[in-house]
Amino acid sequence: MTIPDFQGKRGALVLLLIAQVLAMSVWFSSAAAIADIKRHYTFGVGGEALLTSAVQIGFVLGTILSALLALADRFDPRRLFALSAGVAAAATAALTVMDPVGPAVIALRILTGVCMAGVYPVGMRLAATWARGDVGLLIGLLVGALTLGSASPHLLAAFGGLGWRSIYAAATIAAICAAVLIGFVRIGPNMKRATRIDLGRLSESWRRPAVRKVNLGYLGHMWELYAMWTWLGLFLNQSFTARGMEGATVKAAALTFATVAAGAVGSWLGGALADRHGRSTVTLGAMAISGTCAALAGWLFLAPLPLLMAVMIVWGITVIADSAQFSASVTELAEPESIGTLLTVQTCAGFLLTLASIQAVPLVQAHLGWTGAFSMLAIGPFLGCIAIWRLRRDPEAGRLAGGRA
Repeated sequence: MTIPDFQGKRGALVLLLIAQVLAMSVWFSSAAAIADIKRHYTFGVGGEALLTSAVQIGFVLGTILSALLALADRFDPRRLFALSAGVAAAATAALTVMDPVGPAVIALRILTGVCMAGVYPVGMRLAATWARGDVGLLIGLLVGALTLGSASPHLLAAFGGLGWRSIYAAATIAAICAAVLIGFVRIGPNMKRATRIDLGRLSESWRRPAVRKVNLGYLGHMWELYAMWTWLGLFLNQSFTARGMEGATVKAAALTFATVAAGAVGSWLGGALADRHGRSTVTLGAMAISGTCAALAGWLFLAPLPLLMAVMIVWGITVIADSAQFSASVTELAEPESIGTLLTVQTCAGFLLTLASIQAVPLVQAHLGWTGAFSMLAIGPFLGCIAIWRLRRDPEAGRLAGGRA
């Protein structure tokens, strides 16, 4: 039996992917626990939406701080990752010993989001240090790990009898393991650290036309992605309950997990195909399909179950298949010493937009039902397609995927 070499590229990436899956489990722990929380506690006005979006608020704050201080480019990314995962674990552990609603809970979830700014973009930075013509695949694998980590709380919720405290406790243990494991990950040969804070690099995200078009496409993608992940479980729960299904909550959680987790396959396929056939080609295809699924989903509330399940799985695959390609494009367009900062700026802008789309879904759903709410999400990827189509015509697009724009 061959023992994996964790000193080389493959071993480092395996450890990094495992650490990413474990660390990201704290992100969606509230979304997975919310159904059980609602059975025992009452949320105030806007409390449910705020609980699910508090991590995004913290993430935006964390990415702003990280970008301004160029943390991902100036310091050892492994230590930043470990510190962030450890603090997130402590914040999540505190939730297991207190009531799950109220200002203190929101504050802890915001702190968790701040810490995630030291996990997600930093993980992409680490993966990029090993890239040699396969940056799309590497970041695709990392986004797939993020997807599995985000889906994992729904898997816990799918096991009947597991309450919200158990979900938070499991996420805590996973994040602690991630903080330890990241210390064994080696940095690749492409790492080039910035020696000082250069605020001028922040403007590259908008000043350079090619980078701007990538980021506009990313914003369209993010308008849909996290709102879909956040509210899919509630949509399926209500759909299964309306059908009179026995064990509707558990079955809805299982399908939610399957849908979100299917995105890991989409991330891997998207990365592999983009490196071979072009970033914009894969991105355009994925956004067109996911946008179509979003426009259809609400109409399928009481449709035949096999049809609903099929559309959900396709949506889960395609809604994330393009995600890594926006980050990979920035990696290929940026100067080596500013990659971490520009990735952080990109994710900051994207997650700032998710605050609006996550909050908008329940408001639109209350007036137009799930058909209107999910159709609203479809606007994002369709506008994103326009931005990426324009990118294809940009002279700098020749730098993407070795000339396969």
